[in-house]
Amino acid sequence: MKINIRSLSFQANEKLVDFAEDKISKLGLYSESIIDAQISLRIDKSDTRDNKVCVIKLSIPGNDLFASKKGQSFEEAILKTSEALRQQLLTWKEKNQKAIAKPEHDLGYP
Repeated sequence: MKINIRSLSFQANEKLVDFAEDKISKLGLYSESIIDAQISLRIDKSDTRDNKVCVIKLSIPGNDLFASKKGQSFEEAILKTSEALRQQLLTWKEKNQKAIAKPEHDLGYP
């Protein structure tokens, strides 16, 4: 899986980039169909401390999965977003397995 990280209006340090790559690469354990991950990190203009935003788009054949979460730190936002995508991947995988197991046409054979 190819991982592309983009930080808007700030320079992400190597530690943050490594953390994001580690958490997102673990999503590959749930599906080998993931082509790439686009990660955007930005700081929202907000009065609250939850102003660090992580947006992740996973490219999967036939579908793209998307999640966006806020946190007090980028690490927290990345964790929340990766967990949301993990849940989406499990749902997507379950639906695909049911579609594969279900025959399109019943030929009436016992």
